[in-house]
Amino acid sequence: MEIERLDIPVAQICTMIPVAKEVGLLRAIPSGGIVSPTGKPDLPPEKEKEFRRELIRRALEALQQNV
Repeated sequence: MEIERLDIPVAQICTMIPVAKEVGLLRAIPSGGIVSPTGKPDLPPEKEKEFRRELIRRALEALQQNV
């Protein structure tokens, strides 16, 4: 990715990991799904909040990895 060439790490939360990898994304985080990539509306509110926090935690960890 262009922004990675500037030494700015990028992590993308996405639903289609194989496509993200194919286009050159180095840090792809699997998301909740196509309709709600950063949430899970079928969960109770507190569980969905936990899901979202974990998703962000994984993205932040990915940003710290050298690729």
